[in-house]
Amino acid sequence: MGLLVDGKWQDQWYDTKKSGGKFERESARFRNWVTADGTAGPSGEGGFKAESGRYHLYVSMACPWAHRTLIFRALKGLEKHITVSVVHPDMVENGWEFRPEDSAHRDLINNARFLHEIYTKVAPDYTGRVTVPVLWDKQRGDIVSNESADIIRMLNSAFNGIAGVRQELDFYPADLQEDIDQVNQRVYDTVNNGVYKAGFATAQDVYEKAYGELFDSLDWLEARLGRQRYLVGRRITEADWRLFTTLIRFDAVYFSHFKCNRQRLADFEHLSGYLRDLYQVRGVAGTVDIGQIKQHYYVSQRTINPTQIVPVGPALDFDAPHHRSELGSGFEG
Repeated sequence: MGLLVDGKWQDQWYDTKKSGGKFERESARFRNWVTADGTAGPSGEGGFKAESGRYHLYVSMACPWAHRTLIFRALKGLEKHITVSVVHPDMVENGWEFRPEDSAHRDLINNARFLHEIYTKVAPDYTGRVTVPVLWDKQRGDIVSNESADIIRMLNSAFNGIAGVRQELDFYPADLQEDIDQVNQRVYDTVNNGVYKAGFATAQDVYEKAYGELFDSLDWLEARLGRQRYLVGRRITEADWRLFTTLIRFDAVYFSHFKCNRQRLADFEHLSGYLRDLYQVRGVAGTVDIGQIKQHYYVSQRTINPTQIVPVGPALDFDAPHHRSELGSGFEG
């Protein structure tokens, strides 16, 4: 765990003293967009045209933010068009790292040893956290984006004109965008980031506030999913996949490691069935690696778990029947 300061790596945990015990997530710094014709997107500069083989994703199988991009890559049929390098789950003194001797955790493009080398390759004086995912442009030798929310929207539509890409799948349809954005806002603040606010808190009142907001939102989601199969309308949208990557980690990590222990996700009737429903969508299970997820959190976050012992349990069965079909038709994947 650490960050770059003027391009130099420093092994430094989050400084919560300045924020009164609160965990404050740093905003992404690279905010360019891949577009169908290479024109500029909502932020950043233009010049990043959607082309097969041009782009590369740096991800962690453990990170929920990077996980979103792997799901969209799989569902949209982009696996032959966008290559991937996976960092090792242990993020310790040098941050996210590659293992050149391990084919599963090797940088296939830049032969970097550490992810922070990718950042300083394009910004030698970079100051800030070094995070995944990173969308890399092999043609320009540049970082397109390190903001997962933007990357999944690029993957959703920018590559639709390329042969083999599933353009009929739209997880951010125009008629539902306002509703999706509203759900995303609450889920991000109190669930996706909420588990971190609780887990990284260093003051009791700060932890209890985050804990309360998290379970208020899980109760709200449980009620909503008792009435409808998916979060927005009668189809799977971006909002579902953004929530999924937190839910899939909840019982294995957040319940115990982050002290989010009012109840397990398995104890929510509708949320647990919904989680299994999404997991069983064709292509999604291959993006989930519970072993790497547990390895990362329990080994890397030594401030929270100084022994670095990885728990053996819990027993998880995401393939069990979900009984959600009575609430609507399933995903045509």
